[in-house]
Amino acid sequence: MTLALRVPEELSARVPAEQRGPGRGRDAVRLLVSRGTAVSHHAFVELPRLLRAGDLLVVNTSSTLAAAVDGRIGPARVVVHFSTRGDDGRWAVELRDPDGKGTTRARAGGPAGTRVRLPGGVRLTLEEPVAAVSERLWWARVAGAGVLGLLREYGRPIRYSYTERDQPLSVYRTVFALPSPDGSGSAEMPSAARPFTARLVAELVSRGVQFAPVTLHTGVASVEAHEPPYPERFSVPEASARLINAVRAGDGRVVAVGTTAVRAVESAAGCDGVVRARAGWTDLVVTPERGVRVVDGLLTGLHEPEASHLLMLEAVAGRAAIDRGYEAALRGLYLWHEFGDVHLLLPEEGPHAEHCGSNSW
Repeated sequence: MTLALRVPEELSARVPAEQRGPGRGRDAVRLLVSRGTAVSHHAFVELPRLLRAGDLLVVNTSSTLAAAVDGRIGPARVVVHFSTRGDDGRWAVELRDPDGKGTTRARAGGPAGTRVRLPGGVRLTLEEPVAAVSERLWWARVAGAGVLGLLREYGRPIRYSYTERDQPLSVYRTVFALPSPDGSGSAEMPSAARPFTARLVAELVSRGVQFAPVTLHTGVASVEAHEPPYPERFSVPEASARLINAVRAGDGRVVAVGTTAVRAVESAAGCDGVVRARAGWTDLVVTPERGVRVVDGLLTGLHEPEASHLLMLEAVAGRAAIDRGYEAALRGLYLWHEFGDVHLLLPEEGPHAEHCGSNSW
């Protein structure tokens, strides 16, 4: 899905909401609401009034890593974005060129055997592309130290040229983030949940909205090429599976907070729409053809017109709703990207979709 629109550069959110003025918090963003093709405009702090008792928010608890590290190939400077740790100890990485402005630009991937010197005497060797269709991400072997220790000591959050300056790692972690037992996490923030604050969560709970935690460790996004998502680690615990099924059996709506939450919960759903506890890798790509089996609604950021995530949005709400919503977002001067405004998709009421296709577990 590609939207026939252009997002002006001035609509990129360059700094977090709490840095745009005194007395502002993370929740000081705008909320576009689509109910089918009907659009309304709100402040994000109105979310508790837009949901109802019995609704369930599925949230991603993955904690963001400081996944960008400076390195050198010979005399040339590069930046390594650590994306995903494989079962064999290798890491999927993306090499990028410094742009001289504190961020990076895309560079050609590979070739195999390329060696990168990293801080602390760590060495990285590219071995093979992660996928045959693209050489952006490579499997790499790291020698000299553990990667997670390297990131803790020398890493910084991944950021792109539309942002104004580096930010501390805490800015890129959501209120739902929990440390993983093995120290793993997301290369980039599950940003749809960023506007939530502890106070807003408490208000939602007081109004009867429930929360189901899941985990999906996101890899490095394709900012330039907008490739489909690669396999990622996920977990849907037993308690969350039971809660989701109970809400679906009643009158509540299951609303995913972010496309990562959709990917996790839909990866744990069978053709019957029943969610079962699952953990491992998912290669599921949610498209309009595959449909959704569990999710009734979606709270998400505003995506670029070419982004592959838009297929997932269309699967949840339909093409007409996405077209109408994005036209309204442009007219209303909503802000894009991870520090920007958010979009709540509540499809018109109807039966849960039942689409049986291939599962990734």
